[in-house]
Amino acid sequence: MIKRIACISVHTSPLATLGGKDTGGMNVYVREVARECARRGIAIDVFTRSASTSNLRIDPRIAPNARVIHVPAGPEAPIPKGELRSILPAFTEWICAFGKDEEVGYDIIHAHYWLSGLVAEELGKCWGVPFVQTFHTLAELKNQIAQRPEDLESDERTAGECHVCSVAGRITAATSVEWDQLVHIYGAGSSIIRTIPPGVDTARFNPIEPTYARRVIGVGKSHRVIVFAGRIEPLKGIDTLLRAIAILRTRYPEYSPCNLCVPIVGGDPSEAGARANAEMGRLLSLRDELDLGDLITFVGAQDQDSLHFYFSAADCLVMPSHYESFGMVALEAMACGTPVICSDVGGLSQLVRHGETGLRVPPRDPEALADAINYLLSDEPRRRRMGHSAACLAEDYDWARIVDKLTEVYEELV
Repeated sequence: MIKRIACISVHTSPLATLGGKDTGGMNVYVREVARECARRGIAIDVFTRSASTSNLRIDPRIAPNARVIHVPAGPEAPIPKGELRSILPAFTEWICAFGKDEEVGYDIIHAHYWLSGLVAEELGKCWGVPFVQTFHTLAELKNQIAQRPEDLESDERTAGECHVCSVAGRITAATSVEWDQLVHIYGAGSSIIRTIPPGVDTARFNPIEPTYARRVIGVGKSHRVIVFAGRIEPLKGIDTLLRAIAILRTRYPEYSPCNLCVPIVGGDPSEAGARANAEMGRLLSLRDELDLGDLITFVGAQDQDSLHFYFSAADCLVMPSHYESFGMVALEAMACGTPVICSDVGGLSQLVRHGETGLRVPPRDPEALADAINYLLSDEPRRRRMGHSAACLAEDYDWARIVDKLTEVYEELV
């Protein structure tokens, strides 16, 4: 019987505001698994690096029976992800000492991302317990679609992922596609991999009346609404969406500021934000270049309670990503009864059922994306059918069902 879990999430805090440069689906995953485990009476400690002196060392806000523990390793300030490897020994040493000082015994360790896997390996030796690894993204897959040298992941990360594959007790893969990648690219043993997708909080994300949702986010009830939500980075392909909207506007005069709006949810669109995030600055310039300022609005990062309204207000969610290991934003929108138009890549290829819960298009193809958007917007009955099917499918991904599968893996490994 699993009584206490140590969750290692070096750079991803479950308490972080979503939509920032390095926040997204992994934050949600760690938070929701912790909450669901705690609800079942399983104590869970989430260890993450302290990036601010204002953080409580032990923060109990996530849920009763769950704690977020901010580990002082390196400067208590944000540091680039590429520099995190150097602080892992201090991070690991602090947690090992914490476990002994608190006299808490952990039954299992669950590590998120490759850096956490390296920590979990050492903690496993310190405490004498096994660990489960979830990568969330894989370097080799990101490198295959990188278009610029600066987008390439390091050889150090690839080597680290290979090493973690060789020492983890179990590995969870979000989809059968990731299972195949882990086995054939990373050499992971097929017998230790379990396919378990991320989940969705169906109590939070569920269909609500679109007119009301549009009123909440400040959109006219007769408008067509196309939403993007996620991190503002080149990998997300937001420039493809901007170019698709420009094509729609040219090809179909009926799509005008009077009846169409495109909120881009994520990041910080202020001048300071654009200076801090080169991709945000590039996209704002591209919007002006395409003369789309009256159609496309960068609304910045939003909490999940607000996302519910954006998804419910939308006629469709668009995810034009170059790569997604799964696509949790797509699943959240589907749970709200919103069809998804996405790139036919990674986990999205399995999550979004073409013609049933949404549409899949080739990545980096503004023409195909424009055609898909028009196909949905021009047929309301079709759009409603897809939205209903999407909501029904999302019920299978409720976090309670996902944690059922995770706890089976924990018990099996222990």
